Amino acid sequence: MNTLLIFFALPIAVIIVSAILQKVLKCPLAVAALIFAIFLVVTFAAFDATFLIATLAYTILAFITALIVQLLCNENKNEDDDDDSGCGCLNNLLNTNNTNNVNNILFLISLFLGLNICLKVANILDHLYFSTC
Repeated sequence: MNTLLIFFALPIAVIIVSAILQKVLKCPLAVAALIFAIFLVVTFAAFDATFLIATLAYTILAFITALIVQLLCNENKNEDDDDDSGCGCLNNLLNTNNTNNVNNILFLISLFLGLNICLKVANILDHLYFSTC
């Protein structure tokens, strides 16, 4: 694989996606878990097991980015009754009584479905390319 992709393009993409997901999910643990899940699927679908090391590095980078965005945007202020900090962020993510949380879950489902479709298309194109050689 191209080292420029591993060391430059993917980390920049992880930083951008992590910042956006932090604004949506408001939970650094959920952002890191989502990035890890996506890269874990990509690791075994498109690459070999050596990419797993990069997956762990990208997960740590996503967590650090989410923490920085959380600190910069002052999301720890408790001006309202919602508990968006600490261990409560996972409870808020899974609480489906709020329409915002329902939208977050629907966003995650669409993200996983989009990734699945992209991987299937890449697999088909890869199969077509190598079968003609």
